[in-house]
Amino acid sequence: MTPRLLILAFLLASATPSRAADTSDFLAGRSKDCPGCNLAGANLKRFDLSEANLAGANLAGAILHRATLTGVNLADANLTGANLNKTDLKHADLASARLGEAMLYEADLSEADLTRADLAGAMMGSSHFTFAKLDAANLADADLADAQMHGAKLKGADLSRSDLTQTTLRRAELAGAHLEATSLLRADLRGANLRDADLRNADLMHADLTGADLSGADLRGSRLLLAKLTDAKLDGADLVGTVMPDGTTHP
Repeated sequence: MTPRLLILAFLLASATPSRAADTSDFLAGRSKDCPGCNLAGANLKRFDLSEANLAGANLAGAILHRATLTGVNLADANLTGANLNKTDLKHADLASARLGEAMLYEADLSEADLTRADLAGAMMGSSHFTFAKLDAANLADADLADAQMHGAKLKGADLSRSDLTQTTLRRAELAGAHLEATSLLRADLRGANLRDADLRNADLMHADLTGADLSGADLRGSRLLLAKLTDAKLDGADLVGTVMPDGTTHP
């Protein structure tokens, strides 16, 4: 074996016990930090992990129900299928994290950073995303019914086919967002920025779009029946086949 390969083998051998020790200390509560650790399926229910460093950690299928994760660093972490119901994630860093099919019912992610995060199919009913950053995030096929997303940043986010029934999106930033076939039934979109958003075949029945900016939005085939459009901007919007608030279909 060449000297270079011997050095590499030594480094790999010495690194493995260290990572195992880090994981052991973390699970025993002796440390809050475990970046890159394999914690798949771990039971962390009600753990206090505020300000912890778990960047890049594997938490797939982990149980974090009612855990305190305020300000935690979970950037690039794998939380696929994890149970985060009623978890406190305020100010957490979840940029580029994987949360596909995760459970986040009644979780609080206010002011959290979920830029480019993958939340496809996640169950997030009644969750809080007030002023959260979700630019370019994948929220396709997600359940966000009754969620609080006031002031959330969702520029270019994919929300196609998601359930946003009765969701609060006041003053949310949704410019260029993908909302094809999304349910926005009774959603609160007052003052929201939906410029150039794709709302084809979306259901906006009874939605409140007072003061919303829909300039350049694609609303073809969508339903605006009984929606409120007071002071809404529709300059350049494509309304072909849209069911308007009065029940007529736009030619």
